[in-house]
Amino acid sequence: MIFKCKNCGGNSVYSPEKKMMYCPFCDSENSDERQYEHAQMQLCPNCGGEVTYTEHTSALQCPYCDHYIILDERVEGAYTPRKIIPFQYSKEMVKNLIREKFKKCTFAPTDFLSEVRLNTITGEYIPFWMYDYHTRCLFQGEGVKRRSWVSGNTEYTEHAYYHVVRDMSIEFAGIPADASLKMPDGIMDLLEPYNYKELVPFQPEYLSGFLGEKYNMTSDLIESRAHAKMESSAAAMLQQSITGYSSMNAANRSITAPAPDTEFDLLPVWVYRYTYKDQEYPFYVNGQTGKIIGKTPVSSAKVWAYGATLWACLTAIIVMIGYLLL
Repeated sequence: MIFKCKNCGGNSVYSPEKKMMYCPFCDSENSDERQYEHAQMQLCPNCGGEVTYTEHTSALQCPYCDHYIILDERVEGAYTPRKIIPFQYSKEMVKNLIREKFKKCTFAPTDFLSEVRLNTITGEYIPFWMYDYHTRCLFQGEGVKRRSWVSGNTEYTEHAYYHVVRDMSIEFAGIPADASLKMPDGIMDLLEPYNYKELVPFQPEYLSGFLGEKYNMTSDLIESRAHAKMESSAAAMLQQSITGYSSMNAANRSITAPAPDTEFDLLPVWVYRYTYKDQEYPFYVNGQTGKIIGKTPVSSAKVWAYGATLWACLTAIIVMIGYLLL
């Protein structure tokens, strides 16, 4: 499908600033008309150019006319996302965020923050499985409280022993794990947290203006990642519930949960893939919060130039001191 403006025929896209559909050609708001195309579409419905995409692509941009196309069969049936967090940051806003964050990186390559390079940033909706756990946490152990005091010339220490039991039920809602093969799991984890209260029912209009994927893996294949997050959080909460003891000897601790409830959602990520000397330096930006993950490359030419300048300055200072001492 493709969204056309009723007024001028241009490609209507979702605007993060306006929080509505917008035509960048005639400035019309909410003037979009949905046009359906054949499920196995290989040609752009706007210009007729041949489009290519991977087996997981759900939304793409035509390389010839730049119109955004949504593949019907990739957002319907089993691949219909339940919810989505729409982009809150536009491309221009993200470019400014990156410039502000890295403007003091003296040794970054000259074109790293150039308009040409930053214009390659893409907004992508990443598939996530969300897991709900109904967790039971059990703990049994021996807690020790120590009390010391001095009477006369003698120091006394008292040990009191307690049988400690905890039986807690903890509900975890919406623990995320990305279902995209091309996105690094560790990076996606670092981009958290999102404000999941802003999840809204999915509508394909949100995809217009961005790239997108259907889930690459079923929920059972990546559930272990969400389970590890749940266990870590549950263990921390269990530990926080046991306080006031000088020491604790655990006899038994268990964290159990039945199979989780799952939901397929889409979360927004901006991606800046900068290449320097044949090596890619990717940067990822949370499309809702603006959080940036990435490391700038170092320009050896700038390092040498800085060193040469510093040496020249030092040499000049030494020469001036020599003249003053004459």
